[in-house]
Amino acid sequence: MEDILQALVAIVTAGVLAQWIAWRIGVPSILLLLAVGLLAGPGTGWLDPDALFGQLLLPVVSLSVAVILYEGGLSLRLRELRRGGPVILRLCTLGALVTWAGASLLAGLLFDLPGRSAWLVGALFIVTGPTVIGPLLRQIRPNASVGTALKWEGIVTDPLGVMVAVLVFESMAGAGHHTHPMVGVLRTLGIGGGLGMAGGLTLAFLLRRHLLPDHLQNPVSLMMVFAVFGLCERVQSESGLLAVTIMGIVLANRPRVDIRHIVEFKESLQVLLLAVLFVVLAARVDREVLASISWRHFLFLAGLVVLVRPAAVLASALGSAMPWPERFFLVAVAPRGIVAAALASVLALELVEAGRAEATVLVPLTFFVIVGTVLIYGLGSPPIARALGVAARAHRGVLILGAHEWARRLAQALQQVGADVLLVDSNRRNVLQGRLEGLTVEHENILAEGALEDLDLSARGIFLAMTSNDEVNALACLRMAEVFGRSQVYQLVAEEERDGAAELDLGGRRLFGVRATFPSITRRFRQGWQFKATGLSESFGLDDYSALYGEEALPLFVVTVNGALRPIDSEFPSEPREGQKLVGLVPPEKEPPRRKET
Repeated sequence: MEDILQALVAIVTAGVLAQWIAWRIGVPSILLLLAVGLLAGPGTGWLDPDALFGQLLLPVVSLSVAVILYEGGLSLRLRELRRGGPVILRLCTLGALVTWAGASLLAGLLFDLPGRSAWLVGALFIVTGPTVIGPLLRQIRPNASVGTALKWEGIVTDPLGVMVAVLVFESMAGAGHHTHPMVGVLRTLGIGGGLGMAGGLTLAFLLRRHLLPDHLQNPVSLMMVFAVFGLCERVQSESGLLAVTIMGIVLANRPRVDIRHIVEFKESLQVLLLAVLFVVLAARVDREVLASISWRHFLFLAGLVVLVRPAAVLASALGSAMPWPERFFLVAVAPRGIVAAALASVLALELVEAGRAEATVLVPLTFFVIVGTVLIYGLGSPPIARALGVAARAHRGVLILGAHEWARRLAQALQQVGADVLLVDSNRRNVLQGRLEGLTVEHENILAEGALEDLDLSARGIFLAMTSNDEVNALACLRMAEVFGRSQVYQLVAEEERDGAAELDLGGRRLFGVRATFPSITRRFRQGWQFKATGLSESFGLDDYSALYGEEALPLFVVTVNGALRPIDSEFPSEPREGQKLVGLVPPEKEPPRRKET
């Protein structure tokens, strides 16, 4: 018992630490997770998942994948289809068929597999994997249309690939020999789709009618995922993943149903599940399997990347209005993830029991493709996105809440140093005036339901709440932390602090330091102070800046040498260095010395 406990603790600890380290060094977390699993399993022999979990292993893996796909379904909004609906639908259908056919052809040619065996191997690579694409999209932050297409493809093709693979396997094993394959497809779609929709509508009804207390909403949501998944698997094998995906989509698109707390819980649960699943599944790989990797595996991977993926994307985008740079970027993102690994592990066991030789090909090829595609796309897609111009420079993109007069002047100053600024305001007069001044301003109540879906936030990496209302600023920061992360949301204090008053409870990091408040900046602005960018050099440092503008000048942003924008906050103020710029609020009629031309 103690050994089992220590093994479980080690798996969770190593998995979560691997994801944190991957985030710190900027690499896909799946690479470190697989490395930890391979080291713990075939590398050292320390971890044997089959002995540790016994017969519970594969059922637990299946339930975990169901939760991951349910969480993915919760992120799919039907209104997103307006940005590229035809291409998205074709990617999930025609593109999947092209991928299946191409991967099957490669498997048959390179590994001498008979027809149905090749089709089975090819079906595993229909899936692209939201667990890998999601982190990549957060890192690259592509424009809304191409990002939406990749997100939908990654989530929708997962249950589709599982369904196809299982139907091919059943036809190989002789199950349903007297039943036409189309009957199995229709049963899977009917049962999975019907029960998934029923589960989503039921949960939406309970939430909208407030029939569940807050502390039971997440447990009941998770319980219904398990119940729907289990019922579907009982009636029609492998229809459960389709059901939970549809259940998430239905719940996410019901009006007047607040699911933000459910989404937040599921995202945290997904991180934990991925930490365990990738380590455990990688640890199950035998040393003999790793030793069997040959030049055929490299050729198969090259064929998927160079031939199959471009063919699938070009066929899906044919005749559409999607720009060519976006099409090329779609070609550059198709990593495989946890669903492929889990399905290969399950099918390999059943193939071994059936005495099929394909089991020796399935697992090594799947894990090799997972590692290879994550390496290729994870490391290659960010520079490709930048070269094609579809990646947002998120460290230069700013979303500002408030388009009043001095916020517009600040936005203009930030644009002059290369920042991409979007202002949001619910005051039509402010919005109109900002647009007349050439600024990008949206009329939106950022706290309203659905407001974020109407804003293209792909190019934004920093959020600044700068209205005259502390409560609005705090609530906006709490909400935008779900998009940008808590470290990138800032709140300007809207009221002067008084002696004896309780400390203000901020929703984000305090913006511009303790001396800056909305009234103090407004007062200075009305007295003629200006927002100005000042370069720092060897001959003009911080002391010279203070001497020129006075101690009352307010440094607001640091612009690094590579153009990154860093707001100055009270807790961890940035230290400007030579070659950087300071954007600050300075008194009128003060000009920094001009740099001498060399």
